[in-house]
Amino acid sequence: MYVNGYILSVPEEKKSAYVAMTRVFAEVAKELGALEIFENWELEVPDGELTDYRQAVKALPGEKIVFSWVIWPDRESGAIAHRGMWSDPRMKDFGDIPFDGKRMIMGGFEPVFSYHKDRDSG
Repeated sequence: MYVNGYILSVPEEKKSAYVAMTRVFAEVAKELGALEIFENWELEVPDGELTDYRQAVKALPGEKIVFSWVIWPDRESGAIAHRGMWSDPRMKDFGDIPFDGKRMIMGGFEPVFSYHKDRDSG
């Protein structure tokens, strides 16, 4: 299993546009082999003393934090999907994305432990 994780900030008034974009992203990602996709909109994100989500993405006033991840069968599947994703015409139809992609943080991760009520690993 391989996980791509993302943290970004989206202007609050662009939430609907962001959610619409993620639905298209999810459709394409599922076709490219994604096992699970999570898009999470800020409800409670405290400010930290040394660092926090807002500082990490240089969030501007009025922006909400989005914490997302995609689970792939393995690292190779995630890499192949990432390369193919932006060649999909549905992804090109986005036009302007509703956030500043330069301030997005992303990375690939190997799970070392997970818990789910109906399945357990680690």
